[in-house]
Amino acid sequence: MSFAKLMRFTLIVALVAGIALAAVNREQFSAAALEGWMHEAGVVAPLIFMALYAAATVLFLPGSVLTITGGALFGPVWGTFYSLTGATVGATLAFLIARYLASAWVARKAGGRLKQLIEGVETESWRFIAFVRLVPLFPFNLLNYALGLTRIKLSHFIITSYICMLPGAIAFTYLGYAGREAAEGSAGSIQKGLLALGLLALIVFLPRLIRRMRRAPMLGVEELKRKLDAGEDLLVLDVRGAKDFCGEQGHIAAAHSIPLEELPRRVTELDAWLKRPIAIVCRTDKRSATAAQLLSAKGFSDIRVTRGGMTEWNRNGFPVER
Repeated sequence: MSFAKLMRFTLIVALVAGIALAAVNREQFSAAALEGWMHEAGVVAPLIFMALYAAATVLFLPGSVLTITGGALFGPVWGTFYSLTGATVGATLAFLIARYLASAWVARKAGGRLKQLIEGVETESWRFIAFVRLVPLFPFNLLNYALGLTRIKLSHFIITSYICMLPGAIAFTYLGYAGREAAEGSAGSIQKGLLALGLLALIVFLPRLIRRMRRAPMLGVEELKRKLDAGEDLLVLDVRGAKDFCGEQGHIAAAHSIPLEELPRRVTELDAWLKRPIAIVCRTDKRSATAAQLLSAKGFSDIRVTRGGMTEWNRNGFPVER
């Protein structure tokens, strides 16, 4: 066995053993235990806290407990800084472990839809990282390892993670701080508690805001007509039903027809356009937006929704076929 393979095997064994040990002792990883450890650590408590946070991230322990405890122990400002730094260090370690252990193997073995998904993530790069960090619906610890299997730049991962995890870190840290203030009966504890609830509410509604921001960019019919007249490399994907495609509104010449309902099972027809521009058309643009989300999830990287669809195309008097 070569030295490199021996190192990988040793790291895998150590990682699995560490995760198993952490899972067995998970109940001991409580806010009370953390507070005791930090009080015993004295002046080096912040360093110990960040090291514990990093280890917890690598070993799949819940970071929310640490973040809330950090707010109670260090206050809203320093608590946020220590939690965010510890989480980013741990996420980076997990990212590098996955990249060292398996990214080359995944690159060789990945094919079909998995390959398209990975390529789609790599194409979006920091934008994808920003989305999954801002929307707290993805398993944080597992995601760090999963992203390490892609070819996303390490600098993009670290910087975007640190910035985009900030809102969640502030909300949970302030919750811990407000809870400690309320327990001690400090003045203004009610106002601080309400502010903490407001921050948590913001985090809850953040996914809806981010989804709006991630909607596929729009393409005006005038620009689409100009691109087609110029002979640009562009696929017009019409997602209306077959009757509408040949009906009163007609369709754009050379448009490729795949009804939205059939798109999931016929998406392989578009494999040649994975990294090439696609303009999606429907009667208006509602079905087009749904189709764009579906294609984005499948790894397509250059998608435009035609604003107003065929209704706007016809309103401008542009030629159609029936």
